[in-house]
Amino acid sequence: MRNRRNAAKITAAVLEKLGSDFEIKELDLAGPGPGEVLIEVAGVGLCHTDLAVAHGHLPFPFPSVVGHEGSGTVVAVGEGVTKVAPGDRVAASFNSCGACPECLAGSPVYCVRFMELNFSGVGGAGTTPLHDGAADVGGNFFGQSSFATHALAHEINVVKVPDGIPLELVGPLGCGIQTGAGAVLNSLNCPAGSSLLVTGGGSVGLSAVMAAARGLATIIVVEPVAARRRLALELGATHAVDPAAGDVAEQVRAIIPAGVKYAVDTTAAAPVITAVLASLAQQGRFGMVGVPADPTATLSVNLIEMQARGLSFTGIVEGDSNPDVFIPELIDMYKKGAFPFDRIITTMPFKEINEAVEAQARGEVIKVVLVHGSGIG
Repeated sequence: MRNRRNAAKITAAVLEKLGSDFEIKELDLAGPGPGEVLIEVAGVGLCHTDLAVAHGHLPFPFPSVVGHEGSGTVVAVGEGVTKVAPGDRVAASFNSCGACPECLAGSPVYCVRFMELNFSGVGGAGTTPLHDGAADVGGNFFGQSSFATHALAHEINVVKVPDGIPLELVGPLGCGIQTGAGAVLNSLNCPAGSSLLVTGGGSVGLSAVMAAARGLATIIVVEPVAARRRLALELGATHAVDPAAGDVAEQVRAIIPAGVKYAVDTTAAAPVITAVLASLAQQGRFGMVGVPADPTATLSVNLIEMQARGLSFTGIVEGDSNPDVFIPELIDMYKKGAFPFDRIITTMPFKEINEAVEAQARGEVIKVVLVHGSGIG
């Protein structure tokens, strides 16, 4: 596995075509080229973004291997890599160029080449590192394609993981969990004592709750599943609202009549966004992290109301995170007992990926992490 002429056999979950289930197959994965890192995957989170590719909501070539919340052990590194070495424990996050104005300013998530580097299906050499016999397979998804036993990532999008935290669980810190937590701590920078509305009690929404629980006075979660509402309260929410119980904005204002100062939406659903805007206080700030099911969806707002009330809308990607900085911060919070993200994770065997998709869709689990071997609960 040490060079591109010495490709290795791996096992991966392949999407053969639009709308298909995952198929466990043996593929060839190229060894690491310059700047690349080969990881033996310990665990990988199942994220809505992976399924968005399967359903055609995000562009990516088929057949393909997705997966972008991987963690594991470095097996080999390519020429020029100094950040990590074989044997290091790492989590993988999104890819970025490291050279554009946004990257140089410490905002790699808004890299001007983000779409190219994360969704083109090819690596730095302009070719896919994955093959099924003679056929190309789309790879390099989010710079990793970690729905597999091994993933080829890049020096720029791996982060060392210290001892004292289960390696198989840290992959979701690279996307879903850092998105929710970063929305509160980075994007909106919600001050202590303020109020926050979170719409959606999935992994991203509950990560926002855990981050907010460090000091916000009022944390309201809107979630239709009763078990998730209960967990939100256990993780630090002060109130949990059932959208089926009545108008959401009216329920929010019954709790805090002036409205909430901050809101994070994880649904990207138009009726929910309308309710969020109606729930905001004067000069309220609204951050959207959800990915719309329709990629052509638009936002319609009353411009006079937005202006007169001083409202602001912010689109948020990956919680405005610099993974090299933010993932270690989240791990430190976890080790201090202040960010118990493991409570939202259920592990399942990698081979049961389709069952995991169904369980997550039914709301039986919040965040599935697929592990190689048996699940640990």
